[in-house]
Amino acid sequence: MGEGRGSAMVCVVMVCVLLMLQYSQMAHAAVYTVGGAQGWTFNVASWPKGKRFRAGDTLVFNYSPSAHNVVGVNRLGYSRCTTPRGSKVFQTGKDQIKLVKGQNFFICSLPGHCQGGMKIAVNAI
Repeated sequence: MGEGRGSAMVCVVMVCVLLMLQYSQMAHAAVYTVGGAQGWTFNVASWPKGKRFRAGDTLVFNYSPSAHNVVGVNRLGYSRCTTPRGSKVFQTGKDQIKLVKGQNFFICSLPGHCQGGMKIAVNAI
């Protein structure tokens, strides 16, 4: 009987530790408003400079949905200002996008907007 209780206690402790680790990771996730007070607009390509991003951080894109959108693209889509097939298009004007580990690329796909600097590349560690 004593062994059963000991095993159950070990399982409970392990579950608690795992929950604490998960909570700790969520508590450390940061929220960034792309472009600061100006929001998602032209000439924001340099906005990520000097910031340290982590996987799980959230980017908030604030913009007028009748004027812009946000598209998650790959490196080629970013450099060419094109929207690859299957890219996720956001258009609410208050989009919240969680970063994945590695490079994250976003553009506005409206004609001329990406070429006008409405794109960002964010590296999350």
